[in-house]
Amino acid sequence: MKLKSMTVTELTAYIKQKLDYDVILSNLTVKGEVANFTATSKGHLYFSLMDEQAVLKCVMFASDTHKLTVMPKDGMTVLLKGRVSVYTQGGSYQLYVKELEEIGLGLIYQEFENNKRKLQEQGLFRDERKKPLPEYPKKVAVITSPTGAAVHDIIKVTKHRNPTVELLVYPTLVQGQEARSSIRQALLEVTKRKDIDAIILARGGGSFEDLSVFNDLDLAYAISDCPIPVVTGIGHDVDYTIADFVADQRAATPSQAAEVVIPSLLELKNNLMHQKRRLQNHLAVRVLMEKNRLEELGLRLKRNHPEAMIVHGILEVEQKRNRLNGIMSQRLLTERHRLEGAYSLLKAHNPLNILDKGYALVFDDQKRLVKEIKTLKKQRVLHIRLRDGEAVLEVNVDGEKSKNL
Repeated sequence: MKLKSMTVTELTAYIKQKLDYDVILSNLTVKGEVANFTATSKGHLYFSLMDEQAVLKCVMFASDTHKLTVMPKDGMTVLLKGRVSVYTQGGSYQLYVKELEEIGLGLIYQEFENNKRKLQEQGLFRDERKKPLPEYPKKVAVITSPTGAAVHDIIKVTKHRNPTVELLVYPTLVQGQEARSSIRQALLEVTKRKDIDAIILARGGGSFEDLSVFNDLDLAYAISDCPIPVVTGIGHDVDYTIADFVADQRAATPSQAAEVVIPSLLELKNNLMHQKRRLQNHLAVRVLMEKNRLEELGLRLKRNHPEAMIVHGILEVEQKRNRLNGIMSQRLLTERHRLEGAYSLLKAHNPLNILDKGYALVFDDQKRLVKEIKTLKKQRVLHIRLRDGEAVLEVNVDGEKSKNL
């Protein structure tokens, strides 16, 4: 019997009808781990429910989210109640969730938390362990998928910022269990070289499960032991892995990792011009300061020149001599006036002044002033002092002849 052909829409509607009327699928409870969780602006929740072997798409409409006691997140283990139906436009079946209950952390999230706690206790996240990035790298190794968007973003950023930097791409798996050993092996290969200045470990965006390979404990130790600075650019800004915590620097995206490692030639040029201007200004100020200092020293030298000092000394001696002459002249004048006054006073009291009036002074032969008559009896010679001179007279005793002396 030949079956009637069906359109895709008819087949999808038929499958949807079968699922909608299935007793088990219309009301069931499923346990699994949340992955790829997103919330829309309208309040609808979209995520995947997974276990070790399968993945189931899930949606929870805004009309049912008011029942939630906790918002789901990647890595959370939950019990979901709902129904399975077909999304006709996408041609895929999914679980329409009515209720969600958290029952614990998923295995992937548990690995992340356990490794994070262990490495933190061992001190691998400390800032003092971080190696500084080279200012002017010449060769940079990029560990990533050779076909992903990350490597193209890094190459594009490098060409734009500094095409002189050489990129060496080490291809590796970035998803799945085999990716863990693949990344570690690539990192070990890079560390064998002596000409690599920095390493970029990158991967584009993905689910928490997709990025879980970078939570590997052995990879964390390999990054920590790597003698070359490692910069991670894994996922998007909100994504964090163990490799990000251990790396010497973490960037939000692969493109940003390239911006962190690759210096911009334009920025270097602008910085060089800025430093040049600063140096020129500094030199100009320094030259002006030294010029002023030399001029000051020249003036000091001129003031302290021996010839200037001699001239200054002569002037100083001349000034002091003139000052001394003035003092002496004033002193002599003062003394002269004092002597003249004393002379006038002495002259006024000079007993010889009375001779001008006709008086005379009589002295004995010893030049003593004769004041009494009885003195004359003992004298043979007298000295008479008159106004205009002195004369010597002989004294006549009774019975003697007069005699002129």
